[in-house]
Amino acid sequence: MIDSIKGVTSLLSNDALTGVEATASKGVTAAAAQGTGTQMSFAQVLGDMASDMAGALKLSETKSFEAIQGKAGTREVVDAVMNAEQSLQTAIAIRDKVVTAYLEVARMQI
Repeated sequence: MIDSIKGVTSLLSNDALTGVEATASKGVTAAAAQGTGTQMSFAQVLGDMASDMAGALKLSETKSFEAIQGKAGTREVVDAVMNAEQSLQTAIAIRDKVVTAYLEVARMQI
């Protein structure tokens, strides 16, 4: 168990997760604010939501590793994990709605 935790510290030292917090804090609203005169396509909105969700998951993992190392407090970890859980639940709900809509269209008579 301790060896696996020591292996985790190598993940944090290579700056692969740098900027994840900034990515996770931006939302679809930030992307919409950039192009106030342009309309976003459905695919762009879903892509932004997916990248935000991945960023939230990475941030929660990073905070968890920092807590193991003693660099982050419990509140920070709980906030990050709850944010990631909310993002994941939203993505699952959207996926379910898309699948339901697809099945409804597939059942239509031509």
